Amino acid sequence: MTALFLEHIRDTLEQIDADGLYKRERLIQSPQDGRIVVNQNGTGRKMINLCANNYLGLANHPDVKLAAQQAIDEFGFGMASVRFICGAQTLHRELEQSIARYLGKDDAILFAACFDANGGVFETLLGPEDAIISDSLNHASIIDGVRLCKAKRYRFDNADMNALEDRLKQAESDGARFKLIVTDGVFSMDGFVANLPAICALADRYGAMVLVDDCHATGHLGPAGRGTPALTGVDHKVDIVTGTFGKTLGGAMGGFIAAAQPVIDLLRQRARPYLFSNSLAPTVAAGSLMAIEIAANADDLRATLQQHTSRFRAALSAAGFDLLAGDTPIIPVMTHDASLAQKLAAALDERGIYVAGFFFPVVPKGKARIRTQMSAALSEQDVEDAIAAFIDAGKVTGLI
Repeated sequence: MTALFLEHIRDTLEQIDADGLYKRERLIQSPQDGRIVVNQNGTGRKMINLCANNYLGLANHPDVKLAAQQAIDEFGFGMASVRFICGAQTLHRELEQSIARYLGKDDAILFAACFDANGGVFETLLGPEDAIISDSLNHASIIDGVRLCKAKRYRFDNADMNALEDRLKQAESDGARFKLIVTDGVFSMDGFVANLPAICALADRYGAMVLVDDCHATGHLGPAGRGTPALTGVDHKVDIVTGTFGKTLGGAMGGFIAAAQPVIDLLRQRARPYLFSNSLAPTVAAGSLMAIEIAANADDLRATLQQHTSRFRAALSAAGFDLLAGDTPIIPVMTHDASLAQKLAAALDERGIYVAGFFFPVVPKGKARIRTQMSAALSEQDVEDAIAAFIDAGKVTGLI
């Protein structure tokens, strides 16, 4: 590399830091759980974890760990190949069939991550004659996946059903062959559920299909944890579900697409992230299989999760914090200013609470926040301690 190019990179990094937008990673030296041990200057420090996607607490569940351990003995450490060459084991097929049954779809296909699933689904299924109508707050993976597709692109303001109908009319007027509405099931930075009944009603009216990215819902929302389509009563109307095993369902990694059989069959033939990426490690597949089994029968964990969510939200709201409305375990505490978000995060760190500030480009400018996430792995005392720490830190930083 040239010295001029490296200097340009350094200048860019310095500007990111000066703008208060530099993201610094921290190291955990324990399993992911409600309480974790954080490495600080070589010393372990116990903290209450409020920023993992570990909604049911399965990331360190003994049965999930045992299933993964046994898979190494039976299936080995890694696949060293893509699926269609020699990377498919019975374990992978079992996982696909399990998640498809769980979500009430014909079949499913595995990917290394849901980012890959969303990166491969649109280009494979749609062409220049077709239309994608996407919510403005959809996940970055959906945005990138849509960019890879040659279909016409239409964008509607977040959760604005009038705008969605206008885009559907425009796509119809433009002569679109097939129309696909795309939305997050739960908007990950804001914590609210998409209006799937209204979306599906519009899809019926205008002959469109519906795809839901349900990464922040599968396993802990809806009956038996079957996600936002089941939660909102339209699981039979949502055509395609993309999701992950990297959050509620064990928390390791891996993504999937669940849909009608012909859709899955075509994805196996042409989805580039599937065709050119290694198969999931056997440990991940086995652990995820066990996580689905646990989640399907985990009404007790879902009840604990809801109790923590209600308690934490009510207490912070009463204390004067600006919270985004919602009923999910994602509870954004708004600071609006990126520097203030980092100051609040630092004050909470001093008080033993593990959180992260979110700011541009992860969220829009002026919408900085601390995104807190509840977990069934937390105890009632953990939640009470976190509430007290937030109130104290909020006063110290002048937020409340």
